[in-house]
Amino acid sequence: MIEQFEVNYGVQVMHAWGMTEMSPIGSTCAMKPENRDLDLQARLDLQATQGYAPFTVEMKITDDDDNDLPWDGKTFGRLKVRGPGVSRSYFKGEGGEILDKDGYFDTGDVATIDQHGYMNITDRAKDVIKSGGEWISSIELENLAVGHPDVAEAAVIGIHHPKWDERPLLVIIRKPDTSPTKEDILAYMDGKIAKWWMPDDVAFVDEIPHTATGKIQKITLRDQFKDYRLPTSDAAE
Repeated sequence: MIEQFEVNYGVQVMHAWGMTEMSPIGSTCAMKPENRDLDLQARLDLQATQGYAPFTVEMKITDDDDNDLPWDGKTFGRLKVRGPGVSRSYFKGEGGEILDKDGYFDTGDVATIDQHGYMNITDRAKDVIKSGGEWISSIELENLAVGHPDVAEAAVIGIHHPKWDERPLLVIIRKPDTSPTKEDILAYMDGKIAKWWMPDDVAFVDEIPHTATGKIQKITLRDQFKDYRLPTSDAAE
């Protein structure tokens, strides 16, 4: 996945998204005529999305059963694309058939699309927490948690739950010389997200694993907490 921000004086933002498999442009975030009268905050919120598909690129979002989901800017699902510039296969057929029966390529991203076609990536499909048949964005929880003044870094992973399949565990690195508690963090998050999105527990660590490019290594983190038992698990059994 390729994402690029170009900021001028903190106001003018051009956001684009693409993939090697798309040759590579998948969307650009220009203003459509119907959005030119938005106030500054609404305009900036829109420009922070990945934008809409250019000519020849089609997008859709689906659930795990490949059912199309609505373009309402709120419902998020698997982002799929098709078009003449989208790869039909990898070199020497590596990975097998990569397009579905309708010619769509699953990007591996989870996104919303609004009524004007503006797409916003909310997570990677492999990092979404699936709780009781519903999806929870790990990235949105992480972004909220790092807003706490005593949090240096946050990561969210799904932990097995006997009733809900998975529930979110929030992993926190405290800022130096601070000592926030689990209750402090959850109280800060309360009211800013849906109740059922709230992490079931908070774990404090000294280090969160990263890749060479600075991305959180969710696979390593999940392995680190593979035997972790959530406090809500006992009540569900």
